[in-house]
Amino acid sequence: MSHTTLDCIAKADIEALGIPSEVADAIYLKVAEILRDCGPASPDTWKRISKEVLRPDLPFSFHQMMYYGCYRDFGPDPPAWMPDPDAALQTNVGQLLENKGREFLGSKYKDPISSFSDLQEFSVSQPEVYWKTILGEMNVTFLVPPECMLRENSSVESNMPGGQWLPGAYVNPAKNSLNVNCKRSLNDIVIRWCDEGDDNPHVKTMTLKELREEVWLVSHALDTLSLERGSSIAIDMPMNVYSVVIYLAVVLAGHAVVSIADSFASAEISTRLKISEAKAIFTQDLIIRGEKSIPLYSRVVEAEAPLAVVIPSKGSSFSTKLREKDISWHDFLESVRNIKGEEFAAIEKPIESFTNILFSSGTTGNFRFEV
Repeated sequence: MSHTTLDCIAKADIEALGIPSEVADAIYLKVAEILRDCGPASPDTWKRISKEVLRPDLPFSFHQMMYYGCYRDFGPDPPAWMPDPDAALQTNVGQLLENKGREFLGSKYKDPISSFSDLQEFSVSQPEVYWKTILGEMNVTFLVPPECMLRENSSVESNMPGGQWLPGAYVNPAKNSLNVNCKRSLNDIVIRWCDEGDDNPHVKTMTLKELREEVWLVSHALDTLSLERGSSIAIDMPMNVYSVVIYLAVVLAGHAVVSIADSFASAEISTRLKISEAKAIFTQDLIIRGEKSIPLYSRVVEAEAPLAVVIPSKGSSFSTKLREKDISWHDFLESVRNIKGEEFAAIEKPIESFTNILFSSGTTGNFRFEV
């Protein structure tokens, strides 16, 4: 489709899109001003038009006219959005480049936006320097540090054909998520959420201190189940504050999370439990969606799941009776209430150890097993 360049668009062209004459006149004058300042076809032209001319109430066809008119001769993939330089400086990569840009790139370094592609090239050509810096910026700690960042493997038969990352390292990623460091204090808010089904929903918060104590408590409770270290433990429930706590607790205790979507039918749940050889599962009795209550625990039961720890969706009471071998969330935690606040000693494991088993599906609907 052929598009008219901005400097050839007339007021009548704007009106033809259904825009009132007086509005079209103001738009035409503003566009003319921008073209005088920036020229008819540059990223700066589009940046000003998108901020000073375009509005949600204007027809989408007008947005297209401005965009394609500005970039008609630009080439492939013209930028529809460009970061503000000041905002870019506040991002993690912006801060990294401001602190390390000249060290990494020498005289090539200009600013975080202009030098981003150079940083990407540097990360590939100098993985040892780049990733050591990134892990330091993230305050990642190891029980046993890696021998190097990347050990390349030229063997075609290797199960790590692209190389081995952080060989020799022992680490617990959940522990690192809960650590206090120079960028994070115990009083920092780390989770914000609203509970499903609240008649008067309000935003709730959890600090790092509170999250640590909740995760430690669940990890201690997991130990009471006497599961072998490295067991697969499924989570089949909505993404809420409980699932975040449970996920971190499973990993902290040295197990692997099996992620199962709460929308799956019992047959799909069963397949994933069998393939992953899950030894336990965390779930809810119901899923609350507005006015609807959708059964979840009953699907887990139909899937012939192993031991289930069941969280009530509302208050502390269940809408259904639990199987004899299953445990309520309250009873699961009750045996360790007396040690709430006591730190759980994280199980540090080799870097090759699994922390998550998930199943992703493509357009065919056939799932893929990934770890």
